[in-house]
Amino acid sequence: MGQFRAARTNVPTPMPSTTLVTNGLYSYSRNPIYISLTLIYLGLAIAADSLWSVIFLVPILILIRHGVIARAERYLERKFDGAYDDYRNRVRRWI
Repeated sequence: MGQFRAARTNVPTPMPSTTLVTNGLYSYSRNPIYISLTLIYLGLAIAADSLWSVIFLVPILILIRHGVIARAERYLERKFDGAYDDYRNRVRRWI
């Protein structure tokens, strides 16, 4: 979130993006926030010794990928046109 603030773009998702952030963690992955949240969730599930929580992670990730990330990518494509296409071709979605 610090990178978004440094670029002077909005962090809350309902607010419009003003700048395409492509440096720092975003130069390695287009979704470092989701990777971080997934690792935190997985760590807590393992610490709680909850197999069901680990199993539940799969549908959560499918929902995030197709319901959230796909929607955000369409928005960024429209908003930043060729710049987002260049970024998407250069940086992987996950790792």
